[in-house]
Amino acid sequence: MVHANRTIGAELGGVAVEGSGVAGLRGRLARHALLPLRLFLGATFLYAGIDKLLDHAFLAASGAGSIGETLRQVHDAAALPQLVDLAQQSPVGFGYAIAAGELAVGLGTLVGLLGRLAALGGALISLSLWLTVSWATTPYYYGNDLAYLMAWVPLVLAGTPRFSLDSAWAHRRRRHGTQLFG
Repeated sequence: MVHANRTIGAELGGVAVEGSGVAGLRGRLARHALLPLRLFLGATFLYAGIDKLLDHAFLAASGAGSIGETLRQVHDAAALPQLVDLAQQSPVGFGYAIAAGELAVGLGTLVGLLGRLAALGGALISLSLWLTVSWATTPYYYGNDLAYLMAWVPLVLAGTPRFSLDSAWAHRRRRHGTQLFG
């Protein structure tokens, strides 16, 4: 017969019990495992959005370094040239939309506001860039958009459970109860 107090600080069936030494530290670290990924992706997408908005050459319909020129260059090699055709109808508007999307995704991910939705937005942006701009990259692992797409998946699944507005609001709702009125 095992007394309950003898199991405190032990590991039972591969599951760490609260208060255990090394397993407790591993558990605390595991709970924060997505934070570096979230900070990297959030900062990267925020920077990408700002960079696009500040680059006047990028936000042009034609010319070196412009979104219009990029769309013309990737059209024939894209997996979905229909997406490129859609963007070519208004390349400057598309450039602003991508920049705004990257800003929203970056901010949402960094502060943890609607974390799963922000991550889904980041995944969709990465997917659309992979299927258009970096599709022809060979070998495929040289293209960064596929890697970004895969990096977003854990955040789509887990959201932003630590150090986020989402978790603060969830904690507040649990503490005060959810009220519909008043």
